Amino acid sequence: MITLYGIPNCDTVKKARTWLADQQQDFTFHDFKKQGLDAATVAHWLRHLDWEVLVNKKGTTWRGLPDERKAAVLDAASATALMLEFPSVIKRPVLQTAAACHVGFKPEHYQQIFTN
Repeated sequence: MITLYGIPNCDTVKKARTWLADQQQDFTFHDFKKQGLDAATVAHWLRHLDWEVLVNKKGTTWRGLPDERKAAVLDAASATALMLEFPSVIKRPVLQTAAACHVGFKPEHYQQIFTN
């Protein structure tokens, strides 16, 4: 089972969805703005990825946070709380396969994932 998490208007998510479709990969798209995001999903991601990889500190959502809120994100627990409150702060897309989780999209990386 492959699930791609993100928001549909994100250019990187669009590229990943197109790549998966072009490669005839059967996947489910989960729009975490519309469908929500739960703590169990984030906890699963954090078993495979570091919280600092998941939190997009270059994005507009992060930059729009008050400095004291940014300073409070110090570990997986505080990052989880932030991601659940502001899903747009998550680096996109998150690709969840049976074996692992991956963040971002590069065609060559996806090619490696699906040929191994």
